[in-house]
Amino acid sequence: MSTQLALFEAPGRLTTRGVAALVKAHGVAALPSAERRADEAHYQEIVCRSALNQTKGMPFRWTLNPYRGCTHACQYCFARRYQSQMEMGHGDEFSSYIFVKRNVVEVLERELSRTSWSREMVALGTATDPYQPIEGRYRLTRDCLTLLDAADTPVGLITKGPLVVRDVDVLARMSARGLATVYMSVPTVDPAWIALEPGTAPPLQRIRAVRRLLDAGVRAGVLMSPLVPGFTTQPARIEATLRALADHGVPLLGGNVLYLEDGTRDHFLKFLQRQAPHLLEKYGRLYGRKYPAASYTAQVRQVLAGLRARLGIGTGQVPITVRQQTDWIADDFDESVAIRPRDRPSGLRPAARSAGAC
Repeated sequence: MSTQLALFEAPGRLTTRGVAALVKAHGVAALPSAERRADEAHYQEIVCRSALNQTKGMPFRWTLNPYRGCTHACQYCFARRYQSQMEMGHGDEFSSYIFVKRNVVEVLERELSRTSWSREMVALGTATDPYQPIEGRYRLTRDCLTLLDAADTPVGLITKGPLVVRDVDVLARMSARGLATVYMSVPTVDPAWIALEPGTAPPLQRIRAVRRLLDAGVRAGVLMSPLVPGFTTQPARIEATLRALADHGVPLLGGNVLYLEDGTRDHFLKFLQRQAPHLLEKYGRLYGRKYPAASYTAQVRQVLAGLRARLGIGTGQVPITVRQQTDWIADDFDESVAIRPRDRPSGLRPAARSAGAC
């Protein structure tokens, strides 16, 4: 789309191509109706041509993201690289300019009603958090979930937002039919989370949200990803997070070490330069490519698996049919039963509360 045409698009009909043309020519200040809200982010409504996006090379074929950009501002977020598609940077613009797909519910309804739709699993939250704070205003995620529920379409949802408990009614209905799994991302309860995830809710608040989902019958658990070398991979910090899960009787559904995509890599290295310059040389050796050295990843996984086994934290007992329908994050550990506080084995002490983590 040419810049001239983009300038004459009605604000309510601006597409991602229109955004890219405007930003390329005039910068983000040219966005016609980007509303700046109390969180200092700018919100621009756009229209989408499709709601369900087909992917390749992933453990799922379909994704759904009602928003683009994310005020959680996680330094390591792989979705930062997608901002280049809109001629925007991978840094602050990712978290300060949020695009709201205002017609995503109507488009999704049309797509789900097609006779060709085979009710394959949809991954929700792959490129932006569906429960970032603006969802409280627009309710696009909830309306999309309601449609997916009515269409008997299984969902694997990942979030850092405790707002997910608002939709416990829909998620419980879907879970009762084996159609929903909620992954709550909690890489650590250590105060390191403040620098790594500056716009997120405190980790213990997220863990409590999982407990509420479980109590309502939703299949849910914690994803300890990414484990960030030098910040959250120390055995003591991993153990503190696992003990917090044990205290709340919350299962661990998986965990893995940070990887750095192009774009995200540039941003993260700049973050290290500001926050932890002593780690730059080590990251240079560890991340010669997208993934860290295999030997390092194996060591971290071994620590996580050993502590998990010792503390008795499992993934929960779930029928294999449910896992096949809604799981899209691989778990490399043996399945066992998640413990509730009353079942905690003797000698398992409650986790110490970290300053700034609750």
